[in-house]
Amino acid sequence: MEPIKPVGPVNPAEPGERSEQSATRVCTTRQGVVRGRTGSDAVTSFLGIPYAAPPFGPLRFREPAPAASWEGVRDAFAHGPSAPRAPYAPPMDALIPDADGGQGEDCLNLSVWTPHPGPGGGLPVMVWLHGGAFSNGSGVGPAYDGAAFARDGVVCVNVNYRLGTDGYLRLPGRPDNRGLLDQIAALEWVRDNIEGFGGDPDRVTVFGESAGGMSIGVLLAQPRARGLFRRAILQSGAAHHFLRPATADLITARLAAELGIEATGTALTEAFARVPLTELLPAQAGLRAEMGARPDPELWGEAMLNMMPFEPVLDALPLPSADCGVDLLVGSNREEYRLFLVPTERLHLLSERKLRGTAEAYGLDPDKALPVYAGGRPGAAPGELFDAVATDWFYRIPAVRVAESVPGTHVYEFAWRSPQYGGLLGACHGAELAFVFDNLRDPVYAPMLGDAPPQDLADALHGAWVAFAATGDPGWDAYDRETRTTMVFGASPDAPTELVQDPRAAERALWEGVR
Repeated sequence: MEPIKPVGPVNPAEPGERSEQSATRVCTTRQGVVRGRTGSDAVTSFLGIPYAAPPFGPLRFREPAPAASWEGVRDAFAHGPSAPRAPYAPPMDALIPDADGGQGEDCLNLSVWTPHPGPGGGLPVMVWLHGGAFSNGSGVGPAYDGAAFARDGVVCVNVNYRLGTDGYLRLPGRPDNRGLLDQIAALEWVRDNIEGFGGDPDRVTVFGESAGGMSIGVLLAQPRARGLFRRAILQSGAAHHFLRPATADLITARLAAELGIEATGTALTEAFARVPLTELLPAQAGLRAEMGARPDPELWGEAMLNMMPFEPVLDALPLPSADCGVDLLVGSNREEYRLFLVPTERLHLLSERKLRGTAEAYGLDPDKALPVYAGGRPGAAPGELFDAVATDWFYRIPAVRVAESVPGTHVYEFAWRSPQYGGLLGACHGAELAFVFDNLRDPVYAPMLGDAPPQDLADALHGAWVAFAATGDPGWDAYDRETRTTMVFGASPDAPTELVQDPRAAERALWEGVR
């Protein structure tokens, strides 16, 4: 993050007014005045604004503390650092956007894009929570540029939050779910400050993908988060994935053993705080690889099912109910799990035995379920059926359960198939992101989407997200148990959208009473 640059009193223009010479604008927060830069599209960006204090030193592993105030005007021209983390392992590092302004201790920051920098705009607000399995990812960089939302009349806010050990490892004497507490602190910052950037604090939509969507599923059940957002969009992640405390303790013990830490109680927490990040980050990244190499439930508990050692820690995760007070839009991609099978060449290596064992571990009867999946995919190899089953267990069915629980929820499916890897990558995990942000031309997405993803699909998907944030209606009927209305985006090359009643009903029915 660039240092604060006191420049004396705010220039004669009041906060929110524009200096044509500098093409910058200033807005006022409770911590101080920030200066953003206005682009040729009349969108003003304010980047790297702290919403909480750096969570290191005496604040390590604690609840987020208030950000310090400043005098004068703080330049907000560059993204702030995101949470320290290990890089994605190949080949995912080339496929998943992770560009940012670097990593660092001052990672609890956010960025704002607005078409109306100043009070009185009354615009809907969208707050983005990035994905990355609670261990990776960043809320900043060109992949998640919020300018297209601002162009279309939305104030867009992107958030960085703590990850991995600092965000989610269960530690004695420290609060669980520090990454979630960061997200709540960011939403509180939005409540307290966004009106000064042209936003309406009573029309906030929180949206997130993968771990970001799963985070929202938890936030919906958190009393402290109630009232901080009016609407929510959960992409490829819903209200199911979490670790019970006993499993979280197993993860802590395993990481401590990996690092040679033998302490207990608060001494254990202090010992983790002394481990240099250059040792801690590779060790936490190695946990997932070790889970695959040593699939022993005694070591990993229920984390063995989703292979995520860092997740929210909860005794239980109730589904949201009709009185949650939030309008919901939920969905998933048709072939999510191909992201984890195709680039690694596992798609054609998975055996029938592995397929049957996984289906059984997920709670299905393989003899009953696998013929149903195969019937809809004639000639499919075990790896292709594995993708279908894992996609349902991990992503689609949790979204359906949310929609079944909250009347008025809207449901979507993203079905456009990427041409990459000879067309095998398909409608994989993360493939919808560039379309949501209407950012198809950024080269960071080319490895996943190819050279010519369809703009009309981005117009439809991005437009639905904007409409939902503004009105609560994305443009199609809500889901119910009778019709199960689902908007399918990119179902065919000829149409960007197609409304479907109960897609793949027989496969969905297999999970009744299971998930």
